[in-house]
Amino acid sequence: MGASLLMPSARLRTQAGVRYHAAAMTGSSFTALWLCTAASAAHPWQIRRSKSSHAQAKPVFKPLKDFMPIEGSLGHFSNQSPVRQSFPPVQPSRLDGKRVFFKTYGCQMNVNDSELAWSILQDAGCSKTNQMDEADIVLLVTCAIRENAESKIWMKLDQLSTAKKKRSAYKPLQIGVLGCMAERLKHKLIEESKCVDIVAGPDAYRELPTMLSRAAAGETQVNVLLSLEETYADLTPVRHNPETPSAFVSIQRGCDNMCSYCIVPFTRGRERSRPVSAVLREVQQLSDQGVKEVILLGQNVNSYLDHSEKTVPVTTPKLKSLQHAVLYGIATSRGFKTLYKRKKDGLTFAHLLEKVAKINTEMRVRFTSPHPKDFPDEVLHVIREYHNVCNQIHLPAQSGSSSILERMRRGYTNEAYRFLVDRIRTIIPDVTLSSDFITGFCGETEQDHQGTVDLLHAVKYDMAYLFAYSLRERTHAHRQMTDDVPESIKQQRLTNLINVFHEHARMNNEKRHGTIQTVLVESVSKRSAYDVSGRTDGNIRMIVPKTFTDVNRERVELRPGDYVLAEVTDSTSLTLRGQPLMKTSLRESWRYTQKFNGNRMLNVPSSMVVPVPKIATA
Repeated sequence: MGASLLMPSARLRTQAGVRYHAAAMTGSSFTALWLCTAASAAHPWQIRRSKSSHAQAKPVFKPLKDFMPIEGSLGHFSNQSPVRQSFPPVQPSRLDGKRVFFKTYGCQMNVNDSELAWSILQDAGCSKTNQMDEADIVLLVTCAIRENAESKIWMKLDQLSTAKKKRSAYKPLQIGVLGCMAERLKHKLIEESKCVDIVAGPDAYRELPTMLSRAAAGETQVNVLLSLEETYADLTPVRHNPETPSAFVSIQRGCDNMCSYCIVPFTRGRERSRPVSAVLREVQQLSDQGVKEVILLGQNVNSYLDHSEKTVPVTTPKLKSLQHAVLYGIATSRGFKTLYKRKKDGLTFAHLLEKVAKINTEMRVRFTSPHPKDFPDEVLHVIREYHNVCNQIHLPAQSGSSSILERMRRGYTNEAYRFLVDRIRTIIPDVTLSSDFITGFCGETEQDHQGTVDLLHAVKYDMAYLFAYSLRERTHAHRQMTDDVPESIKQQRLTNLINVFHEHARMNNEKRHGTIQTVLVESVSKRSAYDVSGRTDGNIRMIVPKTFTDVNRERVELRPGDYVLAEVTDSTSLTLRGQPLMKTSLRESWRYTQKFNGNRMLNVPSSMVVPVPKIATA
């Protein structure tokens, strides 16, 4: 089988021993010829393959002179600067009439990626279907963070392979794998799953129309190149369900942390931030559409730093101590460090968060997923000072053992993490905290495990995501460590952590009985058509009756997007149940809950507490 190289890059650069040079441009996307200076099967080349041959695809390595530009066109590869040359625009690939079905796995970033892909395909003429049997194109937006996630995708590909074989030649089915698993497994997806037509990594979504068009002609497409610059800043994702009151807004892509267990830097590339102007424009558009909550997304969201528009130097005044620097948000917390050189100039996450909060004070703002090292006081003060920035922080700990944290390359100790928790609760007293934990990491002892149990007891999280360690190829742990904790021990420790978490989460929610919560209604409850489900400011799910009689004795029916004040009457470890009191605005509800819950928390005499009206449920 012949294999020819497609052209995925925008400029001369070196990655894993392969060099690229700009050769042509289509619209806003560049294409490039590959200049292969090293031959390695591990390099992420992009291959166009003819399905008429059964021979294994191999990259074509041509001598450098074959790609030398003609004098006067693009310049020489000497010290001369390349001569700028414009190229005539080429009509982008069209997919008019094609129906596409999305199946998304994994985190919120993948949801946002699927909405980006849908935006691009919609512009190319596609329509979307929610029924896979009706689709001409099925796209799986994949996750590679754990082995279990990949197993689900392989099972889905087996099902799709059967469905594809049953299709007639007049209604062929194209199957694409996008996202993290696409980048990680590359050609394995093509060779082992014979049904896959395209494989596109997280930075290749702009090329989807072209790749699908070429795949329709019988040429399997692979583009998993990672970019140092791509943020899709000029694109606005198209939400799959415009009726939902919440929307994700990506502010950052990639990650520089290089935690030893994590594959994200290898599947999503280096960290880069979208310009503030692009983020604010998207948030404003969502506000104009009536969205009531935006969630700012990034792999390390609070390390956001935009230096694309203007530079704001981080100046360090004379400080008495490192702790003094921590309090003023100029240094990371005591005991925190990074494996990479921190960027110094730019617009910070605190700046962006404040700008987003000001766009619409009736729209909630959340963010995920942060890293503990990037919580200077300036971020905490923005959360405290703006009523529409939710008093909820996700603070991934991963372990309560300092020795395990060091092996994980997390950049902090157990003591530093606890110091940060205390600092957060000092500045934001009513904050709710959630976390991530991995149990059974390489070399974890019973003493290490007990350190994590102790941390759960000490912090008393409102929500926690707990997992047994899953070894990932290409990570530091895969190269340098041994996955030596037996699976049975991992599961025992995981069960222990889950039980401890639920114990404290249940007690936390019991303490909320009698409080007034502001709930953003999201949908009808899955268990009862007579109830609606929503989330409190602290991101705790709450169930309330769909219809009720308010303080004015008027019948009220709640719909997605409504804010409602509700008194907590019952709870489990994960869910609150309550009595609705009245529909409200975000600002008015904040004033009411601060007055009522504040008095209650301070044990003010009951005669001074604002009475809670007794409302009858319709």
